Amino acid sequence: MNTEQLKKKQKRAKSREDKKKYYVNGSEFRSAITEYYHTGEEDIPEQLAIYIKKIADGLSYAPNFINYSYKEDMVGDAIVKMLSALRSKKFDINSESNPFSYFTTIAFHAFINRIKKEKKHREMVSEYQEMVYEELIQSDVGEKIAYRGSNSDEQE
Repeated sequence: MNTEQLKKKQKRAKSREDKKKYYVNGSEFRSAITEYYHTGEEDIPEQLAIYIKKIADGLSYAPNFINYSYKEDMVGDAIVKMLSALRSKKFDINSESNPFSYFTTIAFHAFINRIKKEKKHREMVSEYQEMVYEELIQSDVGEKIAYRGSNSDEQE
């Protein structure tokens, strides 16, 4: 086996390990939700919380979300939304639908909402910066700064 084939094999093994890291078994997830609903407790069991965290973390590595600088905020929002849905018993355990897809959809929408909030925030900051820049340019101080040039410090 040459080195290129060995590298490919190692890469495949590593990607399988990464996938296992965020893998959630659908039947185990459904049974954990069912058990939580029937106990009627306020506290969410540790295993169910781990499943929720795995869903949010796994989704954050999807190609459409991986390069955002505020990825931790997106994951946090998703976890909060999924836990809220669990506490409110929004998922119908008697239905045939897949709980993994239901909670992944909740996480996806939480990610999208965080992106929209960050975009709105970035636009507000940009508008403010432009406004301050325009005021500075129109003021006497701004005119002096704008017309001095880079060599003015050397001349003084």
